[in-house]
Amino acid sequence: MNTPNDTIVAPATAAGGAIAVVRMSGPSALAICDTVFSGARRAGEAAGYTVLYGTIADGARVLDDVLVTVFRAPHSYTGEDAVEISCHGSRYIVRELLALLVRRGARMATPGEFTSRAFLSGKLDLSQAEAVADLIASGSRAAHTLATDQMRGGYSAELETLRGELLRLASLLELELDFGEEEVEFADRTELRAAMERIGAKIDRLIDSFALGNAIKEGVAVAIVGRPNVGKSTLLNRLLNEERALVSEIPGTTRDPIEATLNLDGILYRFIDTAGLRTTDDTVERMGIERTYASVARAQIVLQVFDAADPAVEPLDLRPDQCRILIANKIDRMDPAAAPVSLPDGALPLSAREGRGMEQLLERLRAAVDASALDDGRTIVSNSRHYEALHHARTALDAALGGLDMLPSDLLGEEIRQAIFHLGTITGEITTDEVLGQIFSKFCIGK
Repeated sequence: MNTPNDTIVAPATAAGGAIAVVRMSGPSALAICDTVFSGARRAGEAAGYTVLYGTIADGARVLDDVLVTVFRAPHSYTGEDAVEISCHGSRYIVRELLALLVRRGARMATPGEFTSRAFLSGKLDLSQAEAVADLIASGSRAAHTLATDQMRGGYSAELETLRGELLRLASLLELELDFGEEEVEFADRTELRAAMERIGAKIDRLIDSFALGNAIKEGVAVAIVGRPNVGKSTLLNRLLNEERALVSEIPGTTRDPIEATLNLDGILYRFIDTAGLRTTDDTVERMGIERTYASVARAQIVLQVFDAADPAVEPLDLRPDQCRILIANKIDRMDPAAAPVSLPDGALPLSAREGRGMEQLLERLRAAVDASALDDGRTIVSNSRHYEALHHARTALDAALGGLDMLPSDLLGEEIRQAIFHLGTITGEITTDEVLGQIFSKFCIGK
């Protein structure tokens, strides 16, 4: 991806706004800028963090009035000389400016190349670089907090501490090999076990945090399920305060799942209105019901809705980590004079049509997601690549613990080095060009 002697350029803002920023980085960034920029001072003569006012021109043709911000290596995002040109947001101006800079010696950046250069120059480690993409994509307060904490290095520091502890254990085992003929034990096996169990517990905590981290990053998936005509679509519309789903007395109206999001206290919930569960000969409706079960399998929270007058609940095969909230809907249609209907334990009486019980439902949704780790400053894993690497590190550590009393020092040390290796792949201490290409290709062009 990176050719260090190249100077790269790309738009850093979306097209069509009031202003646009074009970013250029590389050894010739300042010189190329000066071939098209005219102001009171040249970019090549300005100190870092200086903003210059002037014009961009192609020969005698003035393209735009601009502000040029100068960054001097190594004090820039990429660690290289860089400039950011703020111009008017016209698509034509941005397109012409990019073409002009390319003609003067820059080349268009590939996706994520600016952040890739920041990583390769040591400005960011790999987990911090990935957090940049998460920060750009964050759609809620919680996702923003998560990405910001990771980008600032707290997560990296915790991983580095774990690697340091494992390296110390591996080095003690290496010493035993050097003095093998003298039968000297540098790593007491009881202390070694205690240290590995302590490290394993820390890795387990990071692994366990992924359920919350992934939910915050992607949004908490909430499936709304139940029989036809129990008010699932009405409930979705009430949650969103808009007519998002079609409501009809005709059973089987909803065929395809309908998705919508709601931000509750800074956490994004993704609601999925599904086809009603029933036996049907309608081929298309059966396909919709199959998708309902697929939605249930993906959900962290399942809102199982039933008619308060008919409290029969369809059996669902749920995982232990899934939260089910039973909702007895249509209480507005209950006859106050009639004998009370016995509801399942924990069922929430609610009227989606009138809005009664909605505040209690929102409280249950909030309680179903324990986001206290965010406020406590605990490290939360949100990246599936990191989650997989932590699992591999834990497996290697388990192998070392299992062979602690029987494996020779060299094999025991190899298992610990495997754990070190997998932790190193998270921060980029150990990586490959293929992994880097895959990660940075998901970035936008100007980042």
